[in-house]
Amino acid sequence: MKLGVILETNEPEKAWNGVRFCNAALKQGHEVQLFLMSAGVEAESITHEKYDVRAQLYSFAESQGTIRACGTCIRSRHQNESEVCPMSTMDDCLHMVEWADKVITF
Repeated sequence: MKLGVILETNEPEKAWNGVRFCNAALKQGHEVQLFLMSAGVEAESITHEKYDVRAQLYSFAESQGTIRACGTCIRSRHQNESEVCPMSTMDDCLHMVEWADKVITF
């Protein structure tokens, strides 16, 4: 199955569970694309003693999961894109939604 996941939060536990879901789906053989928007573009910097979102995100990237991040959201937070979280557009989010069999939002 093709899964599109939209992560919109920087709350550690919710973001951690969202990316953990992506990793679990990849391990089960699903194709997964993750789109970070709103506060979700902060995912790479979320390191919590219990919910290490950054580690989950890097694991997802290393497992060949696709990650894109809303450029407008990145710029509004005065952040820069990174190799793990490249800057994308709403058109890219739309293409992910069109590609996916199911879309899940965290």
